[in-house]
Amino acid sequence: MDLPPATAAFVLHFGEMGSRWGINRTVGQIYALLFLSDRPLNADDIVASLGFSRSNVSMGLKELETWRLVRLQHLPGDRREHFSTPEDVWQIVRILAEERRKREIDPTLTLLRDVLLQKPSTEAERHAQGRMHNLHDVISLLTGWANDVQGLPDERLIALLKMGGRVAKVLEATDRFQQIVTGKGRRRGKADAAPRRSAENEKKKDA
Repeated sequence: MDLPPATAAFVLHFGEMGSRWGINRTVGQIYALLFLSDRPLNADDIVASLGFSRSNVSMGLKELETWRLVRLQHLPGDRREHFSTPEDVWQIVRILAEERRKREIDPTLTLLRDVLLQKPSTEAERHAQGRMHNLHDVISLLTGWANDVQGLPDERLIALLKMGGRVAKVLEATDRFQQIVTGKGRRRGKADAAPRRSAENEKKKDA
């Protein structure tokens, strides 16, 4: 591997992590190399840098194209195909999240919908369907939220992520405001005040 030490360390690590993310080591290293490169690379450049065979590099690039994680480019005066990654890191994250959902989440939702359309014939089947229905609802809620987040501009998405646990405080404040607007908070206040008035009256009678 003919790379500077820091680049080589990142490329090797990315390759090792690739299997945990659903891609093999070769594909992970190819993508890491393209991500760090200051210019588009062709297959020969990748072969020279990583020491892989030309066929492995070609297959790796095709897989990355199916994931929409690399862009094919043609440079002036060069008939060879060159590849690069999107400059915007957030775009890469969005693409990766969308592609993984298509491959891992959507098939599960489709299966759950099909199974839940079937009529259970035993108590055990009804119990199983109830569990699957709960799972379907949770996944649907999460994917719906993910779709909303996917549509946010980068600056809004970054601001949302930076809020962290403060989101819960915002929701609590919103709930309190709605209670005040609908009068629920005032009604509770009157209900709480009634026992206090009764207690005060009892004290007066005793006096």
